[in-house]
Amino acid sequence: MKRANKTFLIILPVFILSAVLILNLSLQTFGKSEVSQGCGCGTVKTDGSFDYSEKAAFFMSREITAPLAVLPEPKIPPVLGELSPSEKWIEVDLSEQKLTAWEEGKKFLETLVSSGKWGRTPTGEFSIWGKFRYTKMSGGSKELHTYYYLPNVPYTMYFYKDFGLHGTYWHNNFGHTMSHGCVNLPTLMAEKLFYWTTPTVPEGKNSVTASKDNLGTRVVIHD
Repeated sequence: MKRANKTFLIILPVFILSAVLILNLSLQTFGKSEVSQGCGCGTVKTDGSFDYSEKAAFFMSREITAPLAVLPEPKIPPVLGELSPSEKWIEVDLSEQKLTAWEEGKKFLETLVSSGKWGRTPTGEFSIWGKFRYTKMSGGSKELHTYYYLPNVPYTMYFYKDFGLHGTYWHNNFGHTMSHGCVNLPTLMAEKLFYWTTPTVPEGKNSVTASKDNLGTRVVIHD
């Protein structure tokens, strides 16, 4: 009986230690999964062209209707250097889920948006570093039912790493958080911003990266 008690006392600490290590590993894995969802749009970089081969899209692990037609080109192409980036800027108010575009101190447009729910939208002052007429975005977790696969996301304007402003065809719940960190806009509003902001996309092209001769519009995001 005494020998059994001694064996039990030896095994018990080992069992507890093993359980703690397993729990810690599980928490670390879960934490990594959560963090990976907060990395922005999960963008697959393209040249900004429409991908006709994509027939399906998923949001929150549910299949949705993907756009199968290219959006029309603007009737009047933008003029490079029409206004300097300092004369126009974009404000995103996360507390109100609202975006306002300012031009020479006057309001150019205002719209409700959907910022990060499963990944926080970064706050601070940024500038648009790249614009793509269409992009593919994917990420999230099938296990947590946050998986998304979204081809041909229209009018994407990246302001910080893979975080961007872009049009949205998979929901219409603007005014509420709905993204993995990006700022979702109604597609018509995104189109207006896309051709209003800099860097300006050259005529006949579907994407552009900011440069010293084609600077990006300032983006200010706050709570």
